[in-house]
Amino acid sequence: MEPDHVDEIISAWGHELPEIAGLPLELAKRTALLVSAFDIAAGAELEKLGLTQAEYGVLATLRRIGAPYRLKPTDLTHALLLSSGGTSNVIKRLVAAGYVTRAAAEDDARSSWVQLTPSGVETAEAAVRATTAVHARLVDRIPERTAKALSEQLRIALAAIEEGVLIRR
Repeated sequence: MEPDHVDEIISAWGHELPEIAGLPLELAKRTALLVSAFDIAAGAELEKLGLTQAEYGVLATLRRIGAPYRLKPTDLTHALLLSSGGTSNVIKRLVAAGYVTRAAAEDDARSSWVQLTPSGVETAEAAVRATTAVHARLVDRIPERTAKALSEQLRIALAAIEEGVLIRR
């Protein structure tokens, strides 16, 4: 295979700081580029719907859990790996847009529920369909066998590293 941009980065670091120019840096750069490609493609679709990535994250999370499409803000924060302040700001924007409502929790006066409105359900579904379609177009560029193998290898890699990094218990 022809050398790519990541190979060039690794080679440059190999001359400057050889001790860092190894597999960990290569994997970090390749996965970052892969995530970036998916995010850029999805971002363009979300922009058409007037949504940010964070707003989409909240809407999609609430929609995928099923009716009544509601969670507490702390659950959204954990699900989306956002800060509590970031989650609060996103929720405020979604309330203003009419996509979610906030209601006091019956069992805890200090807490509330965030729930999709009918408009929020509709917008969430449109956004999920649009981002899934654009992701499918990207994946279609990869031979199916390679894509399936990559998915399985990523599953194994994530299982090995996510505990304590992505999942805080």
